Amino acid sequence: MTTTTQTTARTQVDIGYETSHFALGVGIVMAAFVGLWGAACIASALLSTGPVGLMQSCLSAMIG
Repeated sequence: MTTTTQTTARTQVDIGYETSHFALGVGIVMAAFVGLWGAACIASALLSTGPVGLMQSCLSAMIG
């Protein structure tokens, strides 16, 4: 003869910790995307105008 038993367990979750953990992860991923996009833009500018042209354009943008 076999007998089946069922047990239940309750788990307490700190919703504030879980929410902040998720938000921090999303923020880190978005910061990585922005950094990669910036690096791609710099690489594209270097390839199209060269290092000297990039510096000239940067200086003319800052000075006016």
